Amino acid sequence: MTAKEIHQKILVLDSHCDTPIMLRRHGLDIGRRSGTGHVDLVRMKEGGLDASFFAIYVSNKWEPYECTYKALEALTSVYDMLERYPDKAALATDARTARKLKKQGRIAIFLGMENAGPIHKDLSLLRLFYRMGVRYITLTHAGNNEVCDSCATKEKRWNGVSRFGRELIAEMNRLGILVDVAHISDEAFYDVLKYSTRPVVSTHSCCRALCDVPRNLTDQMIIDLAAKGGVVQINFNPPFLDKAFSLAVAPLLDAYEEAEEAYRDNPSENEKRMQEAKKALYALPRPSYKRVVDHIDHVVSLVGPDHVGIGSDFDGIEVCPAGLEDVSLLPVITEELHLRGYSFTDIEKIMGGNFLRLL
Repeated sequence: MTAKEIHQKILVLDSHCDTPIMLRRHGLDIGRRSGTGHVDLVRMKEGGLDASFFAIYVSNKWEPYECTYKALEALTSVYDMLERYPDKAALATDARTARKLKKQGRIAIFLGMENAGPIHKDLSLLRLFYRMGVRYITLTHAGNNEVCDSCATKEKRWNGVSRFGRELIAEMNRLGILVDVAHISDEAFYDVLKYSTRPVVSTHSCCRALCDVPRNLTDQMIIDLAAKGGVVQINFNPPFLDKAFSLAVAPLLDAYEEAEEAYRDNPSENEKRMQEAKKALYALPRPSYKRVVDHIDHVVSLVGPDHVGIGSDFDGIEVCPAGLEDVSLLPVITEELHLRGYSFTDIEKIMGGNFLRLL
């Protein structure tokens, strides 16, 4: 069987996509081919992506009530899109629905929440978001919150998971919401493994052994997560794939983000600045899509093929790996796995089956 035939036959799932940001911030119509961002329904079909978790992102910089409002706003944008294109995509909350939609030729859109900020300290809000379709929650993002500490902060608030965090994890376990350990501190990671009675996931992380940055998981973390039945979903973000690129791109990313913010405030005066920052960013040579598979290989070498998958972070990253610039090019991952000697069964697991098992 060729790599193309394998990709068409299996159910391909991406566990983390930030397209709701594009829907909400840019008013993007993803039912049509777009030159903006990395994802739309047309390119998803071209890339053979059968299921995608749309992440409901909120910033740690926002006030609590703003977090809840922004989350509802993002959810609404996804529901509006699904209502507009019922022939192309539909909401899914379990693996059975995703498989049914694939047979119908429709894309399964799952919902995840990136940062538990919208919950405040109110478990009734957690239950409400579950009823709305949210099936995983990334406990925090780039800052410490009421639940746990972030890997991005030098100062820690809880030195792990808070008391409320333990209550939240217990209720997530009861409901069937996956606990996502992406973005959290190492201490919080081990608290999650301690307190969760169900397997946990990292929906968009890479291997620290191949790229030593705090956002990635150490070998021991990968081994311990797998021992509890969890799955590591490899991120496509080049700064998490390659340390040399991460160091080189950091000042360019800072300049780009500053220019982007200025452009949003005053487009006419900051158009040139924005274009120059973007040009400098994209001129830097990027690691290849094969580096994504290197990280998959590394997880497999540690814990086998049952505990790894893909979580692209498309529409949430500024640049993509060379050869994997948007979702339409996703088959290159299957092709590379095939070239490296992975069996049909293992490719099926890695490209979606492992995450579906947890659902």
